[in-house]
Amino acid sequence: MSAVPVPASTDASNTASPGLRGLVADWSSDRHAFHVPWGKAMMWIFLLSDTFIFGSFLTGYMTVRTSTTVPWPNPSEVFALHVGGTNVPLLLIAIMTFILISSSGTMAMAVNCAYSANKRQAARLMVLTAIFGASFVGMQAFEWSKLISEGVRPWGNPMGAAQFGSAFFMITGFHGLHVTGGVILLLLYARKLARGDYDRSGNYQIVEIVGLYWHFVDLVWVFIFALFYLW
Repeated sequence: MSAVPVPASTDASNTASPGLRGLVADWSSDRHAFHVPWGKAMMWIFLLSDTFIFGSFLTGYMTVRTSTTVPWPNPSEVFALHVGGTNVPLLLIAIMTFILISSSGTMAMAVNCAYSANKRQAARLMVLTAIFGASFVGMQAFEWSKLISEGVRPWGNPMGAAQFGSAFFMITGFHGLHVTGGVILLLLYARKLARGDYDRSGNYQIVEIVGLYWHFVDLVWVFIFALFYLW
């Protein structure tokens, strides 16, 4: 018995519009989406979702700070370091910010080296970026331990408004987790790059994708620095 032909009207590929057909082809090929490489598109979607989370945290922080009736601790005093017999306001925070911003520069150079097929130099710069990130997290851990020793807790602190502790630990802790994850990604892909995992394909785009994540983490810190430490 001969097979019954399928009517053209029931064929999804025939009924799909050219735009929809192109979108389906992009996604099913696992190579391109929204006219950009699939991996880059997925990273942009993740960063967009993360923007909403950080935006909610910072909006909540601003709302709490402007609505509390209890005096808010002075960041210049809370985050001061005792150096040479005097308190230096925001010294540690300034160093942390300088390190993280510098890491964006080394990450950008790593991306440039990767697209120039200089994989060894790209791997070295990724490792250097990871070292900067690990240094940042270490300084943040020191900052946390200092404030905890001074009595700051998520439910209260001796310096003023009780919401200060919860806002500080939540926002900086969530950002610190992102930096830690970025350090792991940098070291992982630097190793894969150095051992030649991408030599056959000649596609070093993963360096740019990791770079997108790292630049996002640095950008978020700029907002945290401005709203939490300078306000």
